[in-house]
Amino acid sequence: MSDLFETVKGGQDIFKKLLSYVPGFSGYVERTNRRAADKLLRDQVALKYTELIARTSHIQKDIAEAGQLDFLDDVDDIALKLRTFSDRIKNASYGYSGFFDAVKINEKELAQIYTFDAAFFELGNQISNGLDNVEAGIGGDGLKSAIRAVDDLARQVGQTYDKRYQVITGSGEQA
Repeated sequence: MSDLFETVKGGQDIFKKLLSYVPGFSGYVERTNRRAADKLLRDQVALKYTELIARTSHIQKDIAEAGQLDFLDDVDDIALKLRTFSDRIKNASYGYSGFFDAVKINEKELAQIYTFDAAFFELGNQISNGLDNVEAGIGGDGLKSAIRAVDDLARQVGQTYDKRYQVITGSGEQA
């Protein structure tokens, strides 16, 4: 996440750099940069999951061609979980709280959020590997267990998002 923040920070125009020397304004610029970095990060997460969703569509076609129609709904459920997560992360309000915002994010919470964000990429990689197993299982006996493993990961992504949201809002509520 710090690389994204540095990319955004490094891309400031000369005007913002000048204004960052104004007392009190640098905090505003830093918050703006963190919000832009958060948005960039979430867009990348959404893109990764959009690619996984497209992949599930191809897998459904392959499963249908193999005559294993009983598994189409299961793969569709995976795609729905991934699409729901992708939409939630893409459309969530972005950034971390400013000075006058109702919800404040402290350093400990920010570290937790970064951990959740990293988990989205790791889970995406695990889902991709799981989809490899699903593809390899088409036409064989291992298809059901491969699909179940990917479904569990897709469910875990949604739960991870819920936990991230709880850290941001400081509540037990879900987005």
